[in-house]
Amino acid sequence: QVQVVESGGGLVQAGESLRLSCTASGMTNSINPMSWYRQAPGKQREFVAIISLGGTTAYADSVKGRFTLSRDNAKNTVYLQMNSLKPEDTAVYYCKASTDSRPRYDYWGQGTQVTVSA
Repeated sequence: QVQVVESGGGLVQAGESLRLSCTASGMTNSINPMSWYRQAPGKQREFVAIISLGGTTAYADSVKGRFTLSRDNAKNTVYLQMNSLKPEDTAVYYCKASTDSRPRYDYWGQGTQVTVSA
């Protein structure tokens, strides 16, 4: 089993920054991509960013250029640096750790609230 824990959410004003952390623990040997999703009230959960074990990243268009995802493999931790935050970034942010096995298994964290005031 793999446990995923997020931290770093909070309340900020528009234009400010936050850094979210996500740590996977337990049987992490097969964990490869780790990703962030977010869910705003009344909306579906949406993809934010993903990073491979080797550090390759991809971002949703809505956050490209403002968010940066990095990874410390020794700590099984990823960091989502969020700059120039906008009110529309307000959501619960969830981290997902995925195995590279077949079948693939996904492990989700409990989420961390990010609120951006105008």
